[in-house]
Amino acid sequence: MKRAAVALVVLLALALGGARVAEQMPGAAYPLKRAPDTGRPFQLTWPAEGQAAVAVEGLGSLGASGNQTPVPIASVAKAMTAYLVLRDHPLAPGEEGFAIEIGEADVEDLQRRIAENQSVVAVEAGELLSERQALEALLLPSANNIAALLAVHAAGSVEAFVAEMNAAAAELGMENTHYSDPSGFEETTVSTAADQLKLARAAMADPAFAEIVAMPATVLPVAGEVANTNALVGHEGFVGIKTGSHRAAGGCLLFAKHIQVDGRELTLLGAVLGQREGDYIQAALLSARRLAAAATAAVRRSSR
Repeated sequence: MKRAAVALVVLLALALGGARVAEQMPGAAYPLKRAPDTGRPFQLTWPAEGQAAVAVEGLGSLGASGNQTPVPIASVAKAMTAYLVLRDHPLAPGEEGFAIEIGEADVEDLQRRIAENQSVVAVEAGELLSERQALEALLLPSANNIAALLAVHAAGSVEAFVAEMNAAAAELGMENTHYSDPSGFEETTVSTAADQLKLARAAMADPAFAEIVAMPATVLPVAGEVANTNALVGHEGFVGIKTGSHRAAGGCLLFAKHIQVDGRELTLLGAVLGQREGDYIQAALLSARRLAAAATAAVRRSSR
């Protein structure tokens, strides 16, 4: 094994050993390794509130912070919705997949959600949305109405789809997760940062999922151009995954970032939940950016 690879394995072993300490000290940064040239520790910058977890895909956990108990995750739940749709209806490159025709009831559902100040995208009766377009609407502008449309198309009803979401969570070992709706609007849809990393690993292995969440924006038939709510995408190596925010959840972000280590490209996965400093989503983006930057520096330094 190369010396750099050995060093990285050592780093991960240290991180795994320190995970319990980090979980008991919300916001605390704990040293991963002392740099041999200076003896100074480098640290992970954990959020000062809520909870977080970070890992290097294929290698292991770098630890977690906060109390890893189930909390509302808002629209981060849509990552599971997309994962399930693509698991059962895979999309090859260039394929559009199944089509959903928008009916009058779907327009009425849109108006109801607008009145409740939910996150939606505009639809019109008679409009056709392909599977790919629906997934883009779900994952980029975070449309709750599209989450319901996909659930009904995939499972026959929202209730049946939610049952599939919970079954999939159990299969992935997400022991502290419970879904009660496909969009995350309900406060009873809960999870932990550590559990969400398990989903991130599985979802990012799907090329269509990874391609969609890495898009800064897209164009939909009626809604027109819509932006990704994850403003980190396209910058500093960030390639996804999903934002979430509401009163009960605060700001949340499940993220993926490509990093270069010893000539290899690795994927850093992370989750931050319960961020409430100012604007919820901006707070989650900032916490994730800080955590990812510190983790990237730590992994690179350890490989030397």
